[in-house]
Amino acid sequence: MTIILLRLSAALFSLGVYGILTRRNAIGLLLAVELMLNAAALNFVLLSRTSGQAHAQIFALFIIALAACEAVVGLAIILSLFRCAKTVLADQVNLLKG
Repeated sequence: MTIILLRLSAALFSLGVYGILTRRNAIGLLLAVELMLNAAALNFVLLSRTSGQAHAQIFALFIIALAACEAVVGLAIILSLFRCAKTVLADQVNLLKG
């Protein structure tokens, strides 16, 4: 069972990396980062299941909280960029260039 979950976690992480490398849409980039964070949380839960200690579950809870904060802040930034630049494509937004 643990091998299956490790493979699932590796597949989720790989999908996240693929999404970051190929997406131009900023919301798609945020979703890819969420996939990668969920894969890391799944690894920590699996580690706590095999080791019998709760430390890894605490790290998984921190990852989930971090992912929620990242989603809120990221979407707020995307909304403000959309108001200014009228696009959500990451390569077309050049508002931060000096």
